[in-house]
Amino acid sequence: MHLSKKAEYALRATIHLGIAQEVGMNTISAVDLADANRLPVKFVERILQELRDAGLVEAKRGKLGGYTLAKAPEEIRIGDIVRLMDGRLAPICCASENAYQRCTCPDEDHCGLRMIMIDVRNAIAGILDRYTLAQVVEVTLRKIRRDGAQHPFAFLAASQEIEAPSKRKADPADGFLASLSQIATSQSSND
Repeated sequence: MHLSKKAEYALRATIHLGIAQEVGMNTISAVDLADANRLPVKFVERILQELRDAGLVEAKRGKLGGYTLAKAPEEIRIGDIVRLMDGRLAPICCASENAYQRCTCPDEDHCGLRMIMIDVRNAIAGILDRYTLAQVVEVTLRKIRRDGAQHPFAFLAASQEIEAPSKRKADPADGFLASLSQIATSQSSND
């Protein structure tokens, strides 16, 4: 599976809308979402329109207008956003559950490639459908607070520039599952 830029930006936008909601900001403009993510405004606006058409976000007009989540973050699965933007999760069409298309293989029922790609699809779907936007927002905010960093919209309140992140390699300890397990460990030690 390859996550398109469109799906990546849609995920980033919805996560940031969830963060905004969690820190008490009612609406966020498309411009502020684009600035917080360092993304092209026009592309963000098109993505927000698709998310709005799907009932995941809503737009509010006026001076204090902008975008907000249309559903509770607990009701939005990460897999739903990826499917909305990219379609199937399966790496090949004959392994897709929702967008199946026959492939060129002469014996699809006994195709080793298809069997392994079905497992890949199941693993991807298992992770993306297991977690909700609320969980991703919670883990993200906990990590921001733990590291003493500012949330993506602190610049709105403080009217300051966001510093460019330093370039570094992806550390497995910075992953969502690792952060989630750290939260579970700290919660169980507090019990």
